[in-house]
Amino acid sequence: MRGYDGGKKIKGRKRHIIVDTMGNVVRAFVTEANIGDRAVAQWLLPWIVKHFPRVKKIWADQGYTGDFVEQATTNGIDVEIKPRDPTQRGFHVIPWRWVVERTFGWLNLYRRLSKDYEYWVYTADAMIYATMSRLLVRRLARLRAEAS
Repeated sequence: MRGYDGGKKIKGRKRHIIVDTMGNVVRAFVTEANIGDRAVAQWLLPWIVKHFPRVKKIWADQGYTGDFVEQATTNGIDVEIKPRDPTQRGFHVIPWRWVVERTFGWLNLYRRLSKDYEYWVYTADAMIYATMSRLLVRRLARLRAEAS
C-alpha cells in the first residue's frame, strides 16, 4: 500500500498526526502518499469530536482548508490556518505550527521511523505510538530524577 504525492515529490506513505499543545501524539494515521491532507482531516475530525468534546480550536497549515474548516465549524471548533509569509524564503518558525513539526523531528530520531521500513500501515501506526510512549516515559523518569 504505497502511493506517489506529486506535490511533495515523495513515494510511499505519509504520516498524519494530531498532537496536543505540548507536542504529544494524540492520534496517528498513516496513509498512502497520494491521499491528500484534507481527506485525512475529514476522516479524523469525527474522531476528535467524539473523543475530545472540549476541543475548541485547531491550528493547521494551508493543506487543511476547504470542507474541513466548514465541517469543524459546524461541530463548534474554530480552525485557525497559519499561512506562510510569501516574502520569506527557507524555513521560518510559524507560531503553533512548529509544535507538529517538532514532534515529527522527535519521531524521526528513531531509526525505525527515519525511513518507511514497514510493510503494513498498521505496523507504521504502532511504531509511532511505541516511539511516543518511549519519549513520554523518558520525560517522566527525568522529572522524577530531578524531583529527588
